[in-house]
Amino acid sequence: EVQKLNQQLEEKNGEIEQMINQPPYEKEREILRLQKTLAEREKAQATSDVLCRSLTDETHQLQRKLASTAEMCQHLAKCLEEKQRKEKGNSDDQIPTERSNQVFLQLLYNETSLQALICNLQEENRMLKQKVAHV
Repeated sequence: EVQKLNQQLEEKNGEIEQMINQPPYEKEREILRLQKTLAEREKAQATSDVLCRSLTDETHQLQRKLASTAEMCQHLAKCLEEKQRKEKGNSDDQIPTERSNQVFLQLLYNETSLQALICNLQEENRMLKQKVAHV
C-alpha cells in the first residue's frame, strides 16, 4: 500500500513538474480556459439570480391578486347576505330569492375554485423554491 501511495505521489509530482515546465503559452492557454469557465459560471449565476427574482416577483403579484380576489368574494358574499335578508322580508317575490341562491352557489363555487388555486400556487411556489435551492 505504501508503494502504491508512493507511486501516486510520484505521478502527482510528475504532473506538477509538467505544469511548471510547460511553455508560457500553455500556461496562458490554461489561464484563459479557467477564466472562460469562471465567466460562464458567473453568467449562469446571474441568469439564475434574475430568474429567481422574476419568480419571486411573480409569486408576490399572484398572492396580491389572490388576496384582492378573496376580498372581493367576501364583499360579494356580504352583499348577497344583505340582499337575502331583505328578500326574506318580501316573501311575496320568490324569483329574486331563487336568483340570489344561484348567485350564492356561484360564489361558493368561486370560493372553492379560489381555494384550489391557492393550493396550486402554494405547490408551485414550493416546487420553485426547491428548484432555486437546487440551482
